[in-house]
Amino acid sequence: MPDVRGHFLPELVCSDDLAGRVAVVVDVLRATTTIVAALAAGARAVVPCLTIDEARRVASALPPGTALLGGERGGLAIEGFDLGNSPAEYTSQAVTGKTIVLTTTNGTKALVRCRGASQVVLAAFVNFSGVCEYLLRIERPTLIDIVCAGTDSHQTQEDVLLAGALAGRLADAAGWQLDDGAAMARAAWSAVSRGDDDELPSRVIATLRDSRGGRNLIAIGMDRDIETAAEIDRFNIVPRFDPSTGAVTI
Repeated sequence: MPDVRGHFLPELVCSDDLAGRVAVVVDVLRATTTIVAALAAGARAVVPCLTIDEARRVASALPPGTALLGGERGGLAIEGFDLGNSPAEYTSQAVTGKTIVLTTTNGTKALVRCRGASQVVLAAFVNFSGVCEYLLRIERPTLIDIVCAGTDSHQTQEDVLLAGALAGRLADAAGWQLDDGAAMARAAWSAVSRGDDDELPSRVIATLRDSRGGRNLIAIGMDRDIETAAEIDRFNIVPRFDPSTGAVTI
């Protein structure tokens, strides 16, 4: 059995099949990037919710003044919410000490889908090396599933690219065996990362801009978030989702 499996959509994952495994959830544009940014900025926790109504219920049940509502539908901020899904909004001034109750079109669904895993880790380009180091410390023979959020049930290049970078690092550094999905993702990353290292950031940005998620953000005037999401290793934190509490913390 391969050590690392790659799933291009959460619909391809059965929660029960993740028992005893580590799930790595990827939603580069933008949920996992935003959650990393929020926690790095001092948020106490992020609580992912599937629906807008659920998010409002969860936030209202928390002590007054401790919660912020965040999220999007169709990429745009939700009416009446405190924050959208842009990592730029999650500054220390806005979120320090707060619990973010978050609902997004794709990323929060992927998180909830993976709640059957023994651990659920959140990955983005902005915390890439931190996640790799964390995974490489996991005692074998624990197996890893990299789960891409996709967009509206379609696989997306930006998530597959990061999945490939993660799979490649695990294979190269520790000889982890990849399944076909992880190997295909690794090949996609190799095509982008091959060449002058100094030009890698610009190649990643260009690839993200040309992806399904990138094109969607450009269409609604949020293309600055693409550059933010492409900032490899901006943070050195590893958020983890605890299904028993329903919260993401570091």
